[in-house]
Amino acid sequence: MKANQKLQNRIDKGYHICVGLDTDLNKLPENIKKTKNPLLEFNKRIIENTYDIAASYKLNLAFYEAEGIPGMECLQETLALIPTEILTIGDAKRGDIGNTSQMYAKSLFDHFGFDASTLNPYMGYDSVEPFLEYENKLNFILALTSNKSNKDIEKLVLHDGRFVFQKVIEKVKYWNKQKNCGLVFGATNSSELEENVNSFGKMPVLLPGVGAQGGSLEEVVKIFNRSENNSFIINVSRGIIYADSTEQFGKTARKKLVELNNEIEQLKK
Repeated sequence: MKANQKLQNRIDKGYHICVGLDTDLNKLPENIKKTKNPLLEFNKRIIENTYDIAASYKLNLAFYEAEGIPGMECLQETLALIPTEILTIGDAKRGDIGNTSQMYAKSLFDHFGFDASTLNPYMGYDSVEPFLEYENKLNFILALTSNKSNKDIEKLVLHDGRFVFQKVIEKVKYWNKQKNCGLVFGATNSSELEENVNSFGKMPVLLPGVGAQGGSLEEVVKIFNRSENNSFIINVSRGIIYADSTEQFGKTARKKLVELNNEIEQLKK
């Protein structure tokens, strides 16, 4: 099944929350820290309690790379726990010269088997092309990110009066010949999202920044309600996976996801 279809199948069921498995050993419940493989055991319980009502899972590679070889083994074993019909996103924000980018794509897609990647477009087309050659995969390309310093580059004004991020959106639409491109647009940028959402076309959009970073789920959903694009997923990490530090963290994670799903359902009416 193509990555796009996996995502659309979940969205058609009303699921728009991407569960971020940014698993930090220091933040795990004490009882989990005592297990043989804490990172994997934690991820396993989160997945078991959320897989049927999540839109997708996003694994930020930094959290696994930081643990060395055991962390990378955990990454691979975690992916094996996620049902194959659910979209998995390898959040590595890759983007490098052609040969290097080709190896990054091979790693994420062929070795680990992710359905989707996140890409940094600032070295141009040849830095993302190896990823786009995988027609059945999906690539979320950074447009306007959720961090405060996005103004340093992404909001610079070009000679034609547009922002850099708007030029990126234009380029990604042009690159999207295989219909395997999407955008990353930070939920902390609600006014910019409102102004630019209709320029996305039908491309899928990954929105980080809701919760701890201050982005509003309500504003995001209402903006997409007024657009013609229903293909959006809102990433939530800490608000779900670290909602409870007791042995009941898995059940609490499910409860939080149910609450978010219900909130989105009400906002879409």
